[in-house]
Amino acid sequence: MILAGINPLYSVAGLAIGTLVGLTGVGGGSLMTPLLVLLFNFHPVTAVGTDLLYASATKSVGTGVHGFNRTVDWRVVRLLAIGSVPATVLTLVVLGYAGRHYGGMVEVVTIVLGLTLIATAIAMLFRTQIVRRIAPAIAALSTRRIATLTITLGVLLGVLVSLTSVGAGAIGMTALLALYPHLPTNRLVGSDIAHAVPLTLIAGIGHWAMGAVDFGLLGSLLIGSVPGIVIGSLLSARVPDGVLRAILAVTLFVVGTKLLF
Repeated sequence: MILAGINPLYSVAGLAIGTLVGLTGVGGGSLMTPLLVLLFNFHPVTAVGTDLLYASATKSVGTGVHGFNRTVDWRVVRLLAIGSVPATVLTLVVLGYAGRHYGGMVEVVTIVLGLTLIATAIAMLFRTQIVRRIAPAIAALSTRRIATLTITLGVLLGVLVSLTSVGAGAIGMTALLALYPHLPTNRLVGSDIAHAVPLTLIAGIGHWAMGAVDFGLLGSLLIGSVPGIVIGSLLSARVPDGVLRAILAVTLFVVGTKLLF
């Protein structure tokens, strides 16, 4: 069924997005969903649902690598999941109810997606400044308070990712860097990716149950993105990361503004 719906054009899009993810470490959900909506004219809810399962599949591979390299802090993952899993389920219930009784959530999803993309762009551009600004206040907090804030972050990510498929990358990483400045960055990256797997899987299954997943599109994207991630990872050492992140952030800001206006 999936193979019958393969579209080479979507695979090329997957290749481009996969390459960007490999180069920068973020940008998959942030670019894929608006690309599907604005360029390929997919229904926003279908774009979100398909991208969620796409993200779950690709980040499972990343989790395996990080797990093998012992760069996942499972305590952080657990705290995030305590907040994100119930928030995801509740958001899906509300989304499904609104879809049945109020003619769909297209406008809401589009607005939230636009705002989240702009927030993601800001988080990418000013991550260092944001973390530096918040770090002193975080350092004064108790371990229990930090755990509570981590769970709250999970709730926020659960809602955002369920509605837009965006948020677990740049926004989540910026918050984790501020909350856990003592942990190595690669360990936080691994934890963020590991947490995204169950989050996007649960949200994606919820969208699938509502009929908001295009499996032909999903297969096409995966065919392109897997080699794209490999290519991007190989090129990442040769291309200035700061330049790429700046370009990606500006792109997200423009796309987010276009979705809103």
